[in-house]
Amino acid sequence: MKRTAKTYDYIVVLKEHSSYKYIDWISKLMLLIAIISFLFEVYTQYTVSHQFNLAGKSGLLLILSIIIIFWWLFSYWQSLRDHIPFYRFALLISAWGWYIHPKGSLFFFVYIIAAILEKPVKILPEIAFDSTEIVINSFPKKRFLWEELNNVILKDGLLTIDCKNNVLIQRTVNEEISISVEKEFNEFCKNNLIAKQ
Repeated sequence: MKRTAKTYDYIVVLKEHSSYKYIDWISKLMLLIAIISFLFEVYTQYTVSHQFNLAGKSGLLLILSIIIIFWWLFSYWQSLRDHIPFYRFALLISAWGWYIHPKGSLFFFVYIIAAILEKPVKILPEIAFDSTEIVINSFPKKRFLWEELNNVILKDGLLTIDCKNNVLIQRTVNEEISISVEKEFNEFCKNNLIAKQ
């Protein structure tokens, strides 16, 4: 049996959350630590043996450091073009470097986890509405049934979800919404709230 994706009546895209900057800052700090550690290991190996072996571990650490730097520059270029930069590829490369680094076994797992979690944490949040539920595609995903809500309203680019458990969610919408669509959406929410009381 083939499972089909659920379709929603409305999907509201929200503005980028300010915490993305902190996530980027942490990713950059992790990359900087990896680059410094890898290059220091390369330097240490060179001073011990007085020769540089490109085919050995130190050569691979140098190559991985260069790849990380280039991905970091690419991500910076993406941010200049108003795209969300993702550092997960560089974090994966860093994890590989920590795997072959003599003292990096613990860091390997930290970098793998950071690489896996970066994209779901940084996706533009969307809230999907249908006649059964409201789904916030955050990390982790949140679901609300209409029975759990007092009110849902979209006004002047601000979406407000008032829950019966005294939780109030207010988020700014990513793009301008026409008055007619706003009215239609609010009517949809009102009808669902009345139907599920």
